[in-house]
Amino acid sequence: MKQTILVTGGTGFIGSHTTVELQQAGYDVVIVDNLSNSKIEVLDGIEQITGVRPAFEQVDLQDKEATEEVFRKHPGIAGIIHFAASKAVGESVEKPLMYYRNNITSLINLLEFMPKYGVKGIIFSSSCTVYGQPSEENLPVTEEAPIQKALSPYGNTKQINEEIIQDYIHSGAPVKSIILRYFNPIGAHPSALIGELPIGVPMNLIPFVTQTAIGVRKQLKIFGNDYNTPDGTCIRDYIYVVDLAKAHVKAMTRVLDEDSDSVEIFNIGTGRGLSTLEVVEGFERATGVKLNWEYAPRREGDIEKVWGNVDKANKVLGWKADTPVDEVLASAWKWQKKLREDGIM
Repeated sequence: MKQTILVTGGTGFIGSHTTVELQQAGYDVVIVDNLSNSKIEVLDGIEQITGVRPAFEQVDLQDKEATEEVFRKHPGIAGIIHFAASKAVGESVEKPLMYYRNNITSLINLLEFMPKYGVKGIIFSSSCTVYGQPSEENLPVTEEAPIQKALSPYGNTKQINEEIIQDYIHSGAPVKSIILRYFNPIGAHPSALIGELPIGVPMNLIPFVTQTAIGVRKQLKIFGNDYNTPDGTCIRDYIYVVDLAKAHVKAMTRVLDEDSDSVEIFNIGTGRGLSTLEVVEGFERATGVKLNWEYAPRREGDIEKVWGNVDKANKVLGWKADTPVDEVLASAWKWQKKLREDGIM
């Protein structure tokens, strides 16, 4: 008997790749998405890769009645992977109430219905933003590193939601949770049938790189070259989105089928940092495409350097991010070229 997993935000970047990995691992998937930052056509890509079209409900999880109707319509949901959230740092500073309402209400609604409909576990999509700028002695950052005051309402919703999950389970709720703190997801499925499709000007480095390479953007700006790093540019832990998706499958299996603690937290990254300049040069090396880029002043709110210690996920989940970075960057370029072929971008 296949177990059914509810994937919220499942037509988004990480959600779509995770849906593919879940289906290929033998799970049935129900996607809930309000399509505020994704396109329905993503379902076609998922179906082309896996041969199975996931069930889909266009629902805003802030709507409690509509959310409950999903559980009624799809009885027997065993677990939830919760991606659905507003996620642009800058926008969250401008529209904090929208972020608090959307990101927090949707989680509370899901948690409330879990015991009623017999849902055993939830995987929560958190972020390394909870660590802020770790001190030198805390790099690479472990799950035990201090949580820092969030630099944006977006980051704060991740911290608050982690606390809500822990408080709810501590109160005796009969559910389990794994909280995954991601570093920076990049790349696209090797088929180029799904990938990252930001609406408007990209906030993330890789879509801006690929859009500059193909001529959608005139020039890439590297914000700051005077940081305390080997080449002066910011350092991040960039993880291949397919490797990240596989971590969710491992986490879901652990929550549903293994005797594990009621709440566990894992860093999900590669365990090494790459500077912005190294990524740009790596893209040029992997694709043979020269980028038009220049240095620009630092951007407010950017963290200087952060990368993860991922020993816990490697040992406990039996998971590792091991796709070579050149291969990851090539996958992003292949996806961008497919968007051009399809007349999308």
